[in-house]
Amino acid sequence: MSRLGKKAIIIPEKTEVTFSDHVFNVKGPNGELKREFKDDILIKVEGNEIKLEPKKGSQQAQALWGTYASHISNMINGVNTPYEKKLVVEGVGFKSDVQGNKIVMSLGFSHPVELTIPEGLKATAEKNVITISGIDKEKVGQFTAEIRAKRKPEPYKGKGIRYEDEVIRRKQGKKAA
Repeated sequence: MSRLGKKAIIIPEKTEVTFSDHVFNVKGPNGELKREFKDDILIKVEGNEIKLEPKKGSQQAQALWGTYASHISNMINGVNTPYEKKLVVEGVGFKSDVQGNKIVMSLGFSHPVELTIPEGLKATAEKNVITISGIDKEKVGQFTAEIRAKRKPEPYKGKGIRYEDEVIRRKQGKKAA
């Protein structure tokens, strides 16, 4: 039994929700999101709340119940207030810049690292902080993870790209004889 799935999801004002042919559509002040869901979970839109129930008692339906509730609440929250993640670029000579629809980073390699910003996301780079924002929580998280993967923080000097709230456990270097 899913604790998240049992709870009704409340639809805020200025948000339209429709569900037809396995496609869930959410429209809000910041944009519109669509997502296709499997037939295992029954999604009911009643007034200003959404209720989910598994159609069968199968193990897969039980597993998807809370997952679908989480996806739907993330979609509703995203169209009302955009999600935002910040990355900190640390290291001597490490810098980042947004040029058009690309992020160009100098990360200590012999070449600059370029990443295309996905559609629906906004990126800004100020000093050593990259801010990614958008209405789709999954896209924001995936793109920030891709940026971080280009140069993960290392434990000796702390150089690399890390999340703003991430704490890097530092190791002690070589001992002098």
